[in-house]
Amino acid sequence: DGLRVPRQVRLLQRLKTKPLMTEFLVKSTIISRYAFTTVTCRMLNRASEDQDIEFQMQIPAAAFITNFTMLIGDKVYQGEITERAKKSGDRVKEKRNKTTEENGEKGTEIFRASAVIPSKDKAAFFLSYEELLQRRLGKYEHSISVRPQQLSGRLSVEVNILESAGIASLEVLPLHNSRQRGSGRGEDDSGPPPSTVINQNETFANIIFKPSVVQQAKIAQNGVLGDFIIRYDVNREQSIGDIQVLNGYFVHYFAPKDLPPLPKNVVFVLDSSASMVGTKLRQTKDALFTILHDLRPQDRFSIIGFSNRIKVWKDHLISVTPDSIRDGKVYIHHMSPTGGTDINGALQRAIRLLNKYVAHNDIGDRSVSLIIFLTDGKPTVGETHTLKILNNTREAARGQVCIFTIGIGNDVDFRLLEKLSLENCGLTRRVHEEEDAGSQLIGFYDEIRTPLLSDIRIDYPPSSVVQATKTLFPNYFNGSEIIIAGKLVDRELDHLHVEVTASNSKKFVILKTDVPVGPQKAGKGVTGSRRPEGDGEGDPNHIERLWSYLTTKELLSSWLQSDDELEKERLRQRAQDLALSYRFLIPFTSMKLRGPVPRKDGLGEAHGMSAAMGPEPVVQSVRGAGTQPGPLPEKPYQPRIKISKTSVDGDPHFVVDFPLSKLTVCFNIDGQPGDILRLVSDHMDSGVTVNGELIGAPAPPNGHKKQRTYFRTITILVNKPERSYLEITPSRVILDGGDRLVLPCNQSVVVGSRGLEVAVSANASVTVTIQGSIAFVILIHLYKKPAPFQRHHLGFYIANSEGLSSNCHGLLGQFLNQDARLTEDPAGPSQNLTHLPLLQVGEGPEVILKVKGHQVPVVWKQRKIYNGEEQIDCWFARNNAAKLIDGEYKDYLASHPFDTGMMLGQGTSREL
Repeated sequence: DGLRVPRQVRLLQRLKTKPLMTEFLVKSTIISRYAFTTVTCRMLNRASEDQDIEFQMQIPAAAFITNFTMLIGDKVYQGEITERAKKSGDRVKEKRNKTTEENGEKGTEIFRASAVIPSKDKAAFFLSYEELLQRRLGKYEHSISVRPQQLSGRLSVEVNILESAGIASLEVLPLHNSRQRGSGRGEDDSGPPPSTVINQNETFANIIFKPSVVQQAKIAQNGVLGDFIIRYDVNREQSIGDIQVLNGYFVHYFAPKDLPPLPKNVVFVLDSSASMVGTKLRQTKDALFTILHDLRPQDRFSIIGFSNRIKVWKDHLISVTPDSIRDGKVYIHHMSPTGGTDINGALQRAIRLLNKYVAHNDIGDRSVSLIIFLTDGKPTVGETHTLKILNNTREAARGQVCIFTIGIGNDVDFRLLEKLSLENCGLTRRVHEEEDAGSQLIGFYDEIRTPLLSDIRIDYPPSSVVQATKTLFPNYFNGSEIIIAGKLVDRELDHLHVEVTASNSKKFVILKTDVPVGPQKAGKGVTGSRRPEGDGEGDPNHIERLWSYLTTKELLSSWLQSDDELEKERLRQRAQDLALSYRFLIPFTSMKLRGPVPRKDGLGEAHGMSAAMGPEPVVQSVRGAGTQPGPLPEKPYQPRIKISKTSVDGDPHFVVDFPLSKLTVCFNIDGQPGDILRLVSDHMDSGVTVNGELIGAPAPPNGHKKQRTYFRTITILVNKPERSYLEITPSRVILDGGDRLVLPCNQSVVVGSRGLEVAVSANASVTVTIQGSIAFVILIHLYKKPAPFQRHHLGFYIANSEGLSSNCHGLLGQFLNQDARLTEDPAGPSQNLTHLPLLQVGEGPEVILKVKGHQVPVVWKQRKIYNGEEQIDCWFARNNAAKLIDGEYKDYLASHPFDTGMMLGQGTSREL
């Protein structure tokens, strides 16, 4: 027999070798309901051998992860969000599974990363995520998981809330832990957790939770403290809602109050199959007793129990009276669990009840039809095919019945319930096996108990707003909120016209008003704001992030609902492109770690700022694998870059050079501010896409135009050999290719990796070279004292197009690798073209240009390019180049800055 090691010694050995968590910090900044959160976790390996460690963090199910960085010793591993491949990334295991995760709390998902720490060395993890807070029961709730799994020497949670409308109420709840195994509660469960400090004024609140080790141990010895939850609401003055604007993006919060409730027609559909036996069914029945007592006199209701048979209490909807409520409770009380689960049959019966009532009753006083559907299983009886159940339900409900679903336990087909609700204007909730199904059902019902409006439509002038999120809503329930975000065509707009049409209990409602939306800067006029100073443009735009978050969520929702494979692929690609552009981890993107690269000085400290700084990357100095750290190389700059004439510049004036025939053609495009134009589209071949976003300005006095438009932003997407994104404005260049770099345009610098080089010549130009065979030059036009009709803007020039394919398209791309020639004027003999410059510009004969099979009438013109340094002769195509370009103007509009979807002309270029 070997020597037996005493129990105390075994315990000591285990304690010695377990990596020690020296720090667990969470910092959240909430600006206008949009929350940026960064988690910092530091570990120390005290053992004499290398140790495996795992970092895990529960994040809200609605949040998107935006950044992850890992420090092991002096090595930095930077997370990169890329297109989702079939195999997962190297060392980050990201599990988003609410059912199988051991420690997953209700409404959360788990992020995990594992690593090996060398003996006696340190590790640090930095995770950032973002979410838009939803208003429920009149409050916004921000929940932070504080579960470091051990007592931490330094534990801190800090939340900053910035609400320009004013904070109406704010409370910090006791720590919440729905799974109490091995964890205790604080001594006082009635208020904020011990050590919480709250400071606030009208528009700003700062909340800090910083328990000592002793205070942590009193709450939970194992370091599973629970959820730190803040609830708050904001002031609301205008009935039409609150509109906030920042740098060309807007958000509209609409949450009217003091309206009479709409009558509701509700059918409660309750699973009474054998699996509901015991606690689940008892809790559900108790909850329904409570809910029935809450129904209003003007409501109508019925009850259906289902297993393998459908049992209907009454074959019509019943008025709410003391007698009918008593009878309903008796019916529910006598339900007994037996048999299988006929989900399709139960839904069909419930919809028929509602449709029949609405058809046979002239409900001019308007009402809302709802089904509250509760099950713990999968369809096992009747129609069991998911797609058929969804189709049958959709066809029967016809958008007139909203279905609210609740799934209990681990065996439920939650995807089916989620789609049933999504497709039928409802919501869905999941109740974990060990949770109280009754209290969850009551809480869910409370959210929808008071419908105030139905068929809500919110309109903005199309000339003022583009790319708005969803503007049609079936219902508005008291205590919730409708949120719409979009882009403003004119950044200088001072009033936005808003129209809201809806039905309430008495009549059809129309609200019309001009809402003031004066120009705003981030963090303006807020005492105690932790946001950094800046010029507004370089600072993160929380409203732009909110717009991209909401748009991505809606694309994912549409993808989930769609059954058309082509449509699903289009939605998937749009969601993926947007998520890659804004660094969101979604089901169509994945997180991969790049590195290791040596740690830079001050790197650890930089991470602590990222929550306050918003979505800017935590580390900008870390380069992708294969690039050497150190100072960036200096290059001599030629102030004058000799480049091709093929370009678009100014208001936007397009020039196309055909070197073979020594012809230059020019045309104008009068677009709308906010339009994003496809300039070069070669995504399928060379992998290069260039888009340009227009901004507006008033026309000069005595001019023939109503307005001017300029390119304010040029975006370049390079898809090969690896994906990189470039966003260029007159003030900065953002290069996102594994690592995100922000380069100011007022400093000369050269950066390059993976076949892509970006050279900034201070306040003059940005040169982008791709694989050595494609080069673009973007000229920067700045005004010291701009006139009202002038705007800082960009010019785009194609310096080298060798690497672009013959399938290349776009407003400029379609003419590359093509040739053109002039033919005789059909109306008469040819003129001597060499003497045309003696004519007045724009006069003289109209001749025919033949290019790509098009016959285009053109006249001679002169045009200045290269920032006015050179004047060229060109043949001008009138009428927005209608006969010159393939298709028409709208075919060249992109849906977002990194949209690659140019189908027109792909692979169909025609030779002369």
